[in-house]
Amino acid sequence: MSVYKWGVDSAENVTEDLFQCVIRNYGFPEFWGRYLVRVPAVSEGLTMPEISLIRGKGVKLLPIYNSFQAAEGYSQGSTAANNAAFRAQELGIPKGVPLFANVEQFFQIDGEWIQGWTDAIVASGYKSGIYNDPVTGAFNQAFCDAVKDNRAVRILNILWSAQPELEPSGPRNPPDYNPKAPDCGGNVWAWQYSRRVTRCPIDTNLAGSSLVDILW
Repeated sequence: MSVYKWGVDSAENVTEDLFQCVIRNYGFPEFWGRYLVRVPAVSEGLTMPEISLIRGKGVKLLPIYNSFQAAEGYSQGSTAANNAAFRAQELGIPKGVPLFANVEQFFQIDGEWIQGWTDAIVASGYKSGIYNDPVTGAFNQAFCDAVKDNRAVRILNILWSAQPELEPSGPRNPPDYNPKAPDCGGNVWAWQYSRRVTRCPIDTNLAGSSLVDILW
């Protein structure tokens, strides 16, 4: 029986003020998703002081890579993965930790990109993860195309689903774990169940202990 842990992710840098906002309004997170690099008008990049703050509180770090928009072609997937792994190493994130590609519902994506990302991340020594919307947009078809070409893609990837979207809550009153998966299945080990958070600039998530245990 899986145990599900509550956590958050943020596009903003994690400060003591933001951390206290989360604790005060929702509860204590067991993991925190943060972006590896700065993307103007989208996300701030993870910093060494943030890592010290997050991990110093006993919270696991979930690394996200989003410095791409078009996700088409094997070489583009491989390049994105190599860039993610390089930045993770710069920040001292140990091998064996999952790195999540951030695939938004409005992205163009194909199966070759997913294969390229998966191969290069695995070769780098990290684990391959993909944040995705399996309901709206092109990800469902792209992932299933990749799985059809190579069944290992389904086994090697940890999926973080953005569907369905519910109201925010804290660790004391989380929803039952019921994320949507691609039509061809997959290891959906995390669920971003709310982006409707107004009290703090975060999203709320649930993740299985099988994922949280291998976060940093």
